[in-house]
Amino acid sequence: MKAGMKSSLPARLALSLCLSIALAQPLAAQDAQPPAATDARHTPSAALPHGWNPADWDQQDSEFTPEAGWHFGKLDNGLRYIIRRNNRPENTALVRMEIAAGSIDERDGERGFAHFVEHMAFNGSAQVPEGEMVKLLERQGLAFGPDTNASTGFERTLYMLNLPRADDGLLDTALMLMRETASELTISQDAVNRERGVVLSERRVRNTYGLKNTIDGLEFAYPDALVPKRLPIGTAETLGNATAAGLRGFWQREYTPSDTVLVVVGDFDPAMVEEKIRARFASWAQGPQTIQPDAGPIDPSYRGQTDIYLDPALTENVSLMRHGAYTDTPDTLAQRRKALLRYVGSNIVGRRLNRLQRSENPPFRGVNIATSDFFEDGKVTELSVSAEEGGWQRALEAAVDEYRRAMTFGFTEAEIAEQMSNVRSALQNAAANSATRSNQTFAAQALAIANGKEIADNPADQLARFEDAAGSVTPAAVLAEMRDYFLDLDDPLIRFTGKTAPEGGAEALRSAVVAAFAREISPPDETATAEFAYTEFGPASAVVSDTQSSQLDIRQIRYANGVRLNLKRTDLEDDRVNIRVAIDGGEMLASRDNPLAVELGGLLSSGGLGQHSRDELQTILAGRSVAASFGVGTETFDSAAATTRRDLELQLQLLAALVSDPGYRAEGLGSWRQGLDDFFARLDKTPAAAFREAMRTTISDNDPRFTRQPIDAYRALDFTKLKSAIADRLQNGAVEIALVGDFDEAEAIRMVGATFGALPPRESDFAPYEAQRASFTMTQKRGVQIVRHKGESDQSQLQLVWPTTDDSDWDTSSRLSLLARVARLMLTEKMREELGQTYSPTVSSDQSSTYRGFGTFMMGAAVDVAQLDAARAAMAQVVDELRAGPPDADLIQRARQPLLESLDNRLKSNGGWMALVGRAQSEADDIERFVTAKARYEAMTGEDLHQLAQQYLAPGDAVEFRVLPEAPVKPQ
Repeated sequence: MKAGMKSSLPARLALSLCLSIALAQPLAAQDAQPPAATDARHTPSAALPHGWNPADWDQQDSEFTPEAGWHFGKLDNGLRYIIRRNNRPENTALVRMEIAAGSIDERDGERGFAHFVEHMAFNGSAQVPEGEMVKLLERQGLAFGPDTNASTGFERTLYMLNLPRADDGLLDTALMLMRETASELTISQDAVNRERGVVLSERRVRNTYGLKNTIDGLEFAYPDALVPKRLPIGTAETLGNATAAGLRGFWQREYTPSDTVLVVVGDFDPAMVEEKIRARFASWAQGPQTIQPDAGPIDPSYRGQTDIYLDPALTENVSLMRHGAYTDTPDTLAQRRKALLRYVGSNIVGRRLNRLQRSENPPFRGVNIATSDFFEDGKVTELSVSAEEGGWQRALEAAVDEYRRAMTFGFTEAEIAEQMSNVRSALQNAAANSATRSNQTFAAQALAIANGKEIADNPADQLARFEDAAGSVTPAAVLAEMRDYFLDLDDPLIRFTGKTAPEGGAEALRSAVVAAFAREISPPDETATAEFAYTEFGPASAVVSDTQSSQLDIRQIRYANGVRLNLKRTDLEDDRVNIRVAIDGGEMLASRDNPLAVELGGLLSSGGLGQHSRDELQTILAGRSVAASFGVGTETFDSAAATTRRDLELQLQLLAALVSDPGYRAEGLGSWRQGLDDFFARLDKTPAAAFREAMRTTISDNDPRFTRQPIDAYRALDFTKLKSAIADRLQNGAVEIALVGDFDEAEAIRMVGATFGALPPRESDFAPYEAQRASFTMTQKRGVQIVRHKGESDQSQLQLVWPTTDDSDWDTSSRLSLLARVARLMLTEKMREELGQTYSPTVSSDQSSTYRGFGTFMMGAAVDVAQLDAARAAMAQVVDELRAGPPDADLIQRARQPLLESLDNRLKSNGGWMALVGRAQSEADDIERFVTAKARYEAMTGEDLHQLAQQYLAPGDAVEFRVLPEAPVKPQ
């Protein structure tokens, strides 16, 4: 029912027990997402949230109350609002407006209208002329995309503004624009005609093998439901026929106060915000109330059907599904305890499947076992496996075995303990960090409350409630709940996707499923837990240097063995410590003769440690907030992690072990090897993918270091070859460690000294790699390069690439960055607003910090193949204008202000600090570069940009990539 509020999305407490396994799995509890707390404790009246009325939020049946600090309200016209005062990041705010109108509200002739109306919100209203809304926000420092955006789903449309400053004037502007969107849009026919091309462009770009597979899957799984017929992107026919009157009719019918929720989170007085909301929205008149259609229906008796869907780009996959009736479960103590049991049980099944995948020849590439609600119309249990080509039956048998093993024999005490330890740690971390939660966290919680989902209360209370319930989480209780919640997969729906149909077709698929469920299974094996073997690395190094940077107060330590340490304490996140370890080497170790020398570097942690496999580490480190990561940068190998004060020492031990004793176990490459064929099969299936491959080859003049090598070259790689390439750098290369966040400096210095500082002496300085830096120059080719893709016949992409220079000159680099922003605004206005050609034109400037003299300035767009020449003309016009004279002051202001705001807010997060602290000793100039950046941008003039455009953007100097369909265009 739409009266008051539309029905909530997939029902409250519909824990989607997804057990998806990716190539890289978290090592410990920091990635756990436990269900809400599991005991009902009444909140003292003095701590109740302001204005809370459960009936306003479809929460009458909940036994829980939001924590203090929330400010709820409802206007006489039915509009509801949620306000939360918060100061992380400091002096910033978020404004959200959610309308309970989405694509399932559309009628047959309106498919895509909800999304089209979302686009029209940026195209003119009573107080803001067409084309001025985004410009207005840019002048205030909000960049279109990162700070100004919207999204349309099946049931809701969400408008989002991220305010770079929490000041009254900017909040007034944000609320004014939200009210304009809600009730004051003009939706003129001229504006609709212009925006139609943009919406169709978005649909065209998304019309890939992935979308077609999704549509076929929905139509097969839910043949009678509304959802497959109401994808938010719409149809080309209905979008092409859309009129201003039709769009306005949908907007006026569906955008009503009673279906609207406003959320404001930031450092504002809630009473002041409430008054502003009342002043701005109280006059909005409530229109007729409508009923949101059901997303279904779902037929529980629908079974025994088979679907085979083929595409050259698809991974081989088999899915089994059964439907059941929907059950409305209130948010009660009993239901939360059930959710905890399901969470623990599903994670144990996931661990067992994960263990199988961490083998040298895993039975499957990915697996998913889930039971969840389909909106409020049904319940679905699905088992899905993906496999290497031809391996679907082996994958299916392995997944079914583990599913049946769990449902037949249940779980061990040790498995329960491991998962409970992870949940406990996640809740402890949340409680410790509760005073510094982010605006984004609170905004997400507010929308969850507004949508009738679970109420998230105080993290400390959640932890206490979990401890109260922990004793009831037994193997027997978990098994009983899993059996009760999951539907039997007897005579299931079967869907096969892949490149080639299975031999024997649908009959062979069903026979294989029957045989898989008839296989003999045995109880799970008991697994022992070892002790972590890496707590001693030898005598700790002495500190030989301890200084403070002259700017930004970064403490800089050097140990006797050559290791460097940079420290920056912050109060931005309680009990959070970010770590980065940089080791000399990276892509500098690759050569023309051995271009794939470090290709497997990013998988090093998958090979475990010398004393422990990766799977053993996950059990050993259960309940601890630590992770092992290893990446390959241009000049360094990098490890990064986020941990807590309690686990900082263990995290350092883990990273030191990865550097000093990597396991290089072949099992770490099993899933990667199985994915090679699919990866290569997709390289030319979309224009964007084809361009990426062609650009690397063309720009580098086929330099093998930057060009995709034949698949057999990747198949020949192994950890033995990786070890021979990187072992010297891991043992001897310079190391620089950075810690940012909430920690004790003296303890941190001791911990690093006892781990990395205890390793054998190593080089103290990073290698200059002068020969490598001078070894790459951009191609001398110019003009048109034709690239072919195997996607849709109406899809094309145009990219212009100019050579520029490296980033060694700060003024030039900053000016090129601002020039790119100016050009992006001009190109967007030309192609999107004036011509309606493309959804998202791009302009970027990239100056290398590694390769001498190398940089690029790129301009591009995805367009209909018939519009390619028009797109080229639009880009040429933008370049001509930039070369003809200085951009006007307003254009520069709109490009520059979001950049200035981002600089002002850079150090309001630990991640922002890490960008400077990470190499504060070896790349100290970066600190000065950042500190002086704002002044450089403020001093830039239009003439500076004009001269830069004349210097670098000569029309004949660009490499022009035209990405065209392999198949000929069919006549219209």
